[in-house]
Amino acid sequence: MKKVKYIIAAVIALLVGYIIYDSSSQPTVNDLKGNFKEVALYRNPNNTGPILRIYAVTVQGEPWEEMQKYGDLMPYTKYGNTKVFFFQQNKPAPVSIAPEEPNFDVKFQPDCIAKYEKDANGQVSLTRKPFNP
Repeated sequence: MKKVKYIIAAVIALLVGYIIYDSSSQPTVNDLKGNFKEVALYRNPNNTGPILRIYAVTVQGEPWEEMQKYGDLMPYTKYGNTKVFFFQQNKPAPVSIAPEEPNFDVKFQPDCIAKYEKDANGQVSLTRKPFNP
């Protein structure tokens, strides 16, 4: 009987250890190449309707795949919308975001190198140079 208790305790300890390891080893934005830095954020205060999140982020270089991963790691609410605007680290970037389009001062549009968006249907897009014709 004691042997069974020890085996059950060992299995539970292993399971708890695995859960802790798995949850602490999940990738974060700090694991991505590109030195991403969030410089502005807007989140609407309405928790009863669609949640709108808009970020302005600076990045070193143009790591397109990493930008996609960065956007995928950002919070998203079903039927909500998450947008991430990327700017070069050494160029001007907005420090405030508004919920209305174009979401930030138009003087920063030429410096926006990419826009990630996950819409209300869960569709994801990454647009390079979104404000250039």
